Amino acid sequence: MLIQLFDKSNEQYIIEAANLLASCFPHAYSDCAFEEIDRILDDERIAVMAVENGHLIGFAGAIPQYGVTGWELHPLVVNEAYRNKGIGTKLVFKLEEEVVARGGIVMYLGTDDEFGQTTLSGTDLFDNLFEKIQNIKNIGNHPYEFYQKIGYRIVGVIPDANGLGKPDIWMAKRLVRRNIE
Repeated sequence: MLIQLFDKSNEQYIIEAANLLASCFPHAYSDCAFEEIDRILDDERIAVMAVENGHLIGFAGAIPQYGVTGWELHPLVVNEAYRNKGIGTKLVFKLEEEVVARGGIVMYLGTDDEFGQTTLSGTDLFDNLFEKIQNIKNIGNHPYEFYQKIGYRIVGVIPDANGLGKPDIWMAKRLVRRNIE
């Protein structure tokens, strides 16, 4: 398997990326996957890919924010047949390496809980928010635990971002070590 910067000149990879995005996030991209891939592959952004046997099996992207110091990880997509094999981790680590090379010091992401996969869903997060974040439980294979395993921390929540009781969980990771007092 090869993990590298996304080859924007390869039409096959672009088509495979759009199809993969639509299949992994049908509620968000079923009718606009190619448009989203165009945005992901924009020159100001960074995209990396995983290729095996000549086919794209995953990709990840980053959007510069706050100048170039903060980057948003969006999206991370891995073909279902290849999940739980470390590919997502390798994609994120390669993306982080590229972000640091461009002056980034922090990567953040939003991981929606639209489908009741955590204990933050279906509750009023305007009451005792920090206690609820501290006691979060994964009740439906939500990806926040994957991100925690690779060094990301919950830094906030946007209550009701996706509808009543459907929060967006914000996570971040410092990419450059520095003593801050």
